[in-house]
Amino acid sequence: MGAGPAGIYAADILAKSETPVSIDLLEKLPAPYGLIRYGVAPDHPRIKQIVHALQRVLERPEIRFLGNINYGADLTLDDLRRHYDVAIFATGAEKDRSLDIPGIGLDGSYGAADFVSWYDGHPDVPRDWPLVANSVAVLGVGNVALDVARILAKTADELLSTEIPDNVYRGLKGSPVTDVHVFGRRGPAQAKFTPLELRELDHSPNVEVIVHPEDIEFDQGSLAAIERSNQVRQVVKTLQDWAIRDPGARPRRLHLHFLHRPVAIVGDGVVTGLRTERMELDGTGDVRGTGAFHEWPVQAVYRAVGYLSSHLAELPFDHAAGVVPNEAGRVLDGADQVDRTYVTGWIKRGPVGLIGHTKGDALETVNSILADLPNITPAPEPNPDRVTELLIERGIEYTTLAGWNRLDTHELKLGLAANRERIKVVSREEMVAISSEMADRSTRISSN
Repeated sequence: MGAGPAGIYAADILAKSETPVSIDLLEKLPAPYGLIRYGVAPDHPRIKQIVHALQRVLERPEIRFLGNINYGADLTLDDLRRHYDVAIFATGAEKDRSLDIPGIGLDGSYGAADFVSWYDGHPDVPRDWPLVANSVAVLGVGNVALDVARILAKTADELLSTEIPDNVYRGLKGSPVTDVHVFGRRGPAQAKFTPLELRELDHSPNVEVIVHPEDIEFDQGSLAAIERSNQVRQVVKTLQDWAIRDPGARPRRLHLHFLHRPVAIVGDGVVTGLRTERMELDGTGDVRGTGAFHEWPVQAVYRAVGYLSSHLAELPFDHAAGVVPNEAGRVLDGADQVDRTYVTGWIKRGPVGLIGHTKGDALETVNSILADLPNITPAPEPNPDRVTELLIERGIEYTTLAGWNRLDTHELKLGLAANRERIKVVSREEMVAISSEMADRSTRISSN
């Protein structure tokens, strides 16, 4: 279950093994690619190029893509066990981790995952986003926080050449934002940005990146981290360079703040500010509070403090960690291995690491499956045609790779007509109408 990078990598490794296999990639959305299509910011076309490699995997004869299938409703675990020898869950993480501070529920307090889904045109989120704030706070110092801050700070016209949907362009075009503040609890050497993501902030002709010199502090633990990691060293150097330069005159400003712990979102019904406590490094790279507080006048707060996977029907789940309990990908119910059921990707290990790390993760899970195969009881009805017959009987308008190719071509043509890279189709109904297998069958039947 899941046709994002995690599921596709697992399918690819299985298909290349010496074991003859027939693989169905079952996906909740009508289109494949998961995080690449609906989690990567539209102004990152370099990362989106991974789709070309994933497409080649989907075209392998051993692999079949079936989209628009909701696990737990359209197909159950019993269905999977009846028709497949093994089920691998690769469903990722699409919810925001909570942040337990006063005011988190105020109007104007948002989760980053919801905002990312909006600007990436996810079909299951509202089409409108309330962009009414002049000054915005983003909580977190990872790449998702940078994506959110960058999309908020850039002008809509800068993004027009990308694949952003029309409704997103219109929403960003009306945004009155002038200042975006990114807050990190620890110091610059503890930031989780990657160097390339960080440097990209400074590429916009309309956004001035500001780092405050008083936030550039290092202790013994920080210096050790810089010494150990070239990535940390590059991030720190970039931040130091920005801290000592004279501010420019670009019309929008993106502030990076370190050693500020969010303690409360302020407001009476709606967000009017963010209160932070000034922190200090404790010698180990960690921090402690100073008891000094500052209130920042912002009208919206976005928390980018991590993603969380959803509980999958009929599977055990660790709600605190947001993962399915497992050992090397084998699903565990207590100390017992769940028969013929495996996980890979974020649902297995949590939402950490870059997309490339998912390959190694998938390899571990596939190795577990191959080791278990001699002891696996085959499915009682392993007929691929029976799966699609079952979907048709249940009235499920599933999509296929041929359908995705039609949708892909349609979106590229829309973009070409508007001198853009692509214009995403956002509505699930429209996506399915263009690409569903049932619609395709109806067309073929009516033409005969």
